[in-house]
Amino acid sequence: MLELVQAESNAAPSPDASPAPALPTLRLITCGSVDDGKSTLIGRLLFEQSLIFDDQLAALERDSRRHGTDGDNIDFALLVDGLEAEREQGITIDVAYRYVSTKRRSFIIADTPGHEQYTRNMATAASNADLAILLVDARKGLLTQTCRHAAIVSLTGIRHVVLAVNKIDLTGFDAAGFDKIVADFKVFAEPLGFKTIVPIPISARHGDNVSEKSANTPWHHGPALLAHLEAIDVEEDKSGQPFRFAVQWVNRPHLDFRGFSGEIASGTIRPGDEIVVAGSGRASRVERIVTADGDLDCAAAGDAVTLTLADELDIARGDVLCDPKRRPEVSDQFAAHLIWMSDDKLLPGRSYLLKAGARTVPVTITELKHRLDVNTLGELPARTLSLNEVGVCNLATTTPIAFDPYKENHATGAFILIDRATNATAAAGLISFGLRRATNIHRQGLNIAKLDRARLKNQRPAALWFTGLSGSGKSTIANLVESRLYAHGVHTIMLDGDNVRHGLNKDLGFTEVDRVENIRRVGEVAKLMTEAGLIVLCSFISPFRAERRLVRELLDQDEFIEIFVDTPIAECIARDPKGLYKKAIAGEIKNFTGIDQTYESPEDPEIIVARDGQTAEQAAAKIVAALVERGFIDKIDDLGDDWSI
Repeated sequence: MLELVQAESNAAPSPDASPAPALPTLRLITCGSVDDGKSTLIGRLLFEQSLIFDDQLAALERDSRRHGTDGDNIDFALLVDGLEAEREQGITIDVAYRYVSTKRRSFIIADTPGHEQYTRNMATAASNADLAILLVDARKGLLTQTCRHAAIVSLTGIRHVVLAVNKIDLTGFDAAGFDKIVADFKVFAEPLGFKTIVPIPISARHGDNVSEKSANTPWHHGPALLAHLEAIDVEEDKSGQPFRFAVQWVNRPHLDFRGFSGEIASGTIRPGDEIVVAGSGRASRVERIVTADGDLDCAAAGDAVTLTLADELDIARGDVLCDPKRRPEVSDQFAAHLIWMSDDKLLPGRSYLLKAGARTVPVTITELKHRLDVNTLGELPARTLSLNEVGVCNLATTTPIAFDPYKENHATGAFILIDRATNATAAAGLISFGLRRATNIHRQGLNIAKLDRARLKNQRPAALWFTGLSGSGKSTIANLVESRLYAHGVHTIMLDGDNVRHGLNKDLGFTEVDRVENIRRVGEVAKLMTEAGLIVLCSFISPFRAERRLVRELLDQDEFIEIFVDTPIAECIARDPKGLYKKAIAGEIKNFTGIDQTYESPEDPEIIVARDGQTAEQAAAKIVAALVERGFIDKIDDLGDDWSI
């Protein structure tokens, strides 16, 4: 239940009071919209706690004259905004961490950027924080970025928020304006599940209500910021959670020692305790808890240790050891919130890499259920996510992974998505729940295997994937290849881009999202056809390397043969067999490959044809010869004199 804290009981204790026991270090972030005073607040706090050395203060005075925004006064934001670009633009770009220590507590403060372009940096910092100071400009009230940051703070599991209404001095210390902002935020934040929200009117520039209560706000009956931060208890007992240990390294220095190294994510463990490998279900018990300083009798959340087991189990990097009575879920399908961090849009159906703990597996976003409206927290229909947008998705991994819902365990419920082409982080993910398949659905064992069907046809199954621009001659060459194969008794099937859009994929358009789904479906059909022992000829523009790679990975090794029909675009436009280029150039057709949509040429195709004036007949002969050489079909003697590989 939301607790809106404004009571005097949170104020700093009197000098006569007995000292309170030291609280653990508090990790917190400052967040909010651009120019709401986040960096200035941290700088002011450092200054008032005498944590600035004389030479730093002298340098700050010089920098304030050059980059400052407060006339002849010290600009405290420059203490945190260290990048030259930050000082020139007056914004925070990167996350800056600062350490603050008082007599009662230590703090690690992350100053996060407010600009929408750098929301991903803010989300990264929030994932490691216990409390958020959400700044609001008293003159402007709640902004879109304020709401976005509040939503991300909630998603990343922060349950304690300080609503710091900054620049209160510029409103004449207006109590009514402060109360309105607090009321508006309380209504907005009601669904976000914060445990406490502490509203404080402050002036970061002049220090009102930062370290001490200000005489300028006699109507404020709550604490000063520092007093609240020193007193709040945000600790959750991770040691009471179920035991989770992700193996980061199989430690085997010699034949007589085999241990499993990693950090305990939650729970406690002792020698003799039973454990189970979440993925395989194999059980054992802990023999030793090994550290560099000697064996331990007990280890808890946060400890980096090496565990040795009583039994020889097949355990590898990425496996999760857990409490046998309180196991994580193991599934290859789950729902999650995604915070999109890439300039390239999310494309459902595309294959990404999912990194959870020490394990990395291929994953596909099977469905984008909705996008979050950061202003209203409503659910908006969407087919893609753009940079900094938040959505709810269903995902499917190629192999099952062990996880807990993020709200129950941050360590085992979080993951990142990695773009397979660039290795850049595409999204941060927070698992909501597993998607259990119906228990009566299993793979049916078949009496006749793929190779049996292929032997009956005296051939090896393969998918010949013809890719190239519209008008490059893909379908013409594929038809010629199939005709030659048919004439020699080879069993084939043709999947053509135009034909499948009259049936299987007639519900799809030509946006990036639809093109990805188009190829994903065709890839699944091609896989089924190779199971029948056929040679499948697939003629598709298939403009994206990621989707062609996805189809390759669906098939067995060496079954996917990428054939690049490398016809120059000028020649394709000159041919223009369907009149599509003319319409696309005139703007009558949108998302046309080669005009207003990119075509990603194959980087290492098995076969390249149509170069240097090669005719369609010569290209077909070259492809058939390649099939013979690779052992997919028997030798064909009458290919003609114009082929060579």
